[in-house]
Amino acid sequence: MFQESRSTVLERTLKTLHVAVDGVKATVIVNIDGLLVAAYPPTDEENPHQNPTSSPQVAAMSATLVGLAEKTLGRLAQGQLERLLMEGEEGVIVIFPAGRASLAVLVEKGARLSHVLYAAKKAAQEVETVLSY
Repeated sequence: MFQESRSTVLERTLKTLHVAVDGVKATVIVNIDGLLVAAYPPTDEENPHQNPTSSPQVAAMSATLVGLAEKTLGRLAQGQLERLLMEGEEGVIVIFPAGRASLAVLVEKGARLSHVLYAAKKAAQEVETVLSY
């Protein structure tokens, strides 16, 4: 029986999130060391602005933010991190822990955030499952 590679499953998970939820601009999976695992749309060397989240710098910053949020919540005895949400003038980025990785989702301003949060949480659970093997 054919078994799909992890990268194929992760890319399909990200693509499904984009198709299912209006307003998702870009997604990225980052490991706890800040290294890029997968991105959608895929990285395009000729047009690096197509997916702004897929740069190594953004991957490293996302991992750092999750680490700081986890330490802050722990210090304040507020439990485990469920998600990290940052809202700017032009859009929102939400980061979900996914085991030894994180799923970061860049969302257009005005998107239905409740739909994004629900679908992204499910996607993060899939990512965690795939990466736990």
